[in-house]
Amino acid sequence: MKTLTVTDMEAHFSDIIGEVINGEQFQISFDASKEPVAMIVPVQKQKKSRKIGVLDGKALFKINGESKISEKEFLGI
Repeated sequence: MKTLTVTDMEAHFSDIIGEVINGEQFQISFDASKEPVAMIVPVQKQKKSRKIGVLDGKALFKINGESKISEKEFLGI
C-alpha cells in the first residue's frame, strides 16, 4: 500500500486511479501530522449472484416493527 498526501493525490489523481484499476491501494494522509484519513482501494467485483431460498426451512429471521430497514433491504434484493 502506498501513502500519499492530499496535495499529491490532487496533483496526480488520474495516474492514481490508473494504478488502483491495476490493484494498487493508497492511504491518504492529511496535514503536517501525516495522519491517515482515507483509503482508495479497487472495487471488489461480485463473484456471482446469490441463490435465493438456499436456507428455506433451515433458518429463520424476524424483523420487528421498530426496524428502520425493510426485509428486502436486509436481504439485498
